[in-house]
Amino acid sequence: MGAFLDDYVAVGVIILTGAGLASAMLGVNRLMRPRVPAREKRLTYESGVDPVGTGWSQSTVRYYVYAYLYVIFAVDAVYLFPWAVVLDDIGRPAAAEMGIFVGILAVGLIYAWRKGVLSWTSTT
Repeated sequence: MGAFLDDYVAVGVIILTGAGLASAMLGVNRLMRPRVPAREKRLTYESGVDPVGTGWSQSTVRYYVYAYLYVIFAVDAVYLFPWAVVLDDIGRPAAAEMGIFVGILAVGLIYAWRKGVLSWTSTT
């Protein structure tokens, strides 16, 4: 039982050391930073343009759907390229599994296309 708990103690020491090191670095940074209070530092910065109007702007959810679809297909590429490199070593069952994976992604893409999610302008 003692050897079993030794593993947990080692993990706990590593976690505590990491948390202590991160806290120490943040604390030293806070102590060493320059303090120059200025009114301009509290203003909103918009790529060099003076902020105009209120901070509220409404954007369509379509842009978030595009971002979500991009993330899905980027993750697909992360899995697909290493798989293609080792395809000769892993054989036909792996090719069938990847075919199923890509097929599911294709069904999702077709569904999004048929729902009109992939059009930039609204037709309704």
